[in-house]
Amino acid sequence: MGKKASKWTLLTEVLPKPMRNKFIVVTSVFVLWMVFFDRNSFFDQYRLQSTLDELENKKEYYQQEILRDEESSKDLYKSDKSREKFVRENYYMKKSNEEVFIIDK
Repeated sequence: MGKKASKWTLLTEVLPKPMRNKFIVVTSVFVLWMVFFDRNSFFDQYRLQSTLDELENKKEYYQQEILRDEESSKDLYKSDKSREKFVRENYYMKKSNEEVFIIDK
């Protein structure tokens, strides 16, 4: 009588040769875990990178707006005429002998 084949040996005979190598199996499981299940998975990293890109674009936009507002502020306080123009256009102020008509567009 020969040795009785165990379930493990039968299973290993059915598997293809690369799947019998424990290093390949462990590496494959590790890669799958890192790509799909880990807290820092590929998908989470992609989502975070997209959010970062969006925030950097917003940051650039707001920096440009700040520069534009600083320039307009400098122009505003440069002379009395510019201040008067700003107040008349934005706050509808008038001189005592004038009438103001507001036309909505």
